[in-house]
Amino acid sequence: MASSEISAERSTTEQMPRYYAQRAREYEQVFDRPHRQADITTLKRWLGEQFRARHVLEVATGTGFWLPAATAGALSWQGTDINAEVLEVAKSKPLDFDKVSFRLADAYALDLVPAGHASPFDAAFAGLWFSHVPMLRRAGWLAQLHAQLAPGALVVLMDNRFVAGDSTPIARVDAEGNGYQVRSLSDGSQHEVMKNFPTLEQMQALLAPQAQDIEWQELDYFWTLKYRLR
Repeated sequence: MASSEISAERSTTEQMPRYYAQRAREYEQVFDRPHRQADITTLKRWLGEQFRARHVLEVATGTGFWLPAATAGALSWQGTDINAEVLEVAKSKPLDFDKVSFRLADAYALDLVPAGHASPFDAAFAGLWFSHVPMLRRAGWLAQLHAQLAPGALVVLMDNRFVAGDSTPIARVDAEGNGYQVRSLSDGSQHEVMKNFPTLEQMQALLAPQAQDIEWQELDYFWTLKYRLR
């Protein structure tokens, strides 16, 4: 990979938090699309079932769209994000703040559980985040997430499927296979955002040494993956 391509990838990845900070107040408009409502209803119910009686670490909480449903039966929920702007929106949701808390944290440098300490988290969740992880950082990101969790913890990932004619087109693909979309905000500004669409086979290869009971689900517009740590 040429140095210019590495610089371009890093630049785009570093700019993404700024894009989501700017998008915080309009982000959830994407969930208003009528044809996606059946999937969204299904996912809200499914998420609530996964995290019942769990102590959950969430990565890249964003505006917290899924939180009211996902946290309903959880024992505790630690939401994290690198952007204070999106967490302010999340805090406005109807949540039980006796068990739900938020913390600023870099998804690539999670440090909630000090080395050598037992983790309080027996589950983890990342919704609409994994698609933004560069191909070459996927394994490393998963490893440092797993390091924050208790043995045997449940991990749930959820993200978009690419649907031609509905998804934002991929404008370019770099030398490592990362796709990029060009997105517009209401102020007219345009932003290049990395967006990848992993396959079950790719995820199985990444998780093979670490995971068991892998379950993959495809809805019309979303996919889910859940597994337990070995």
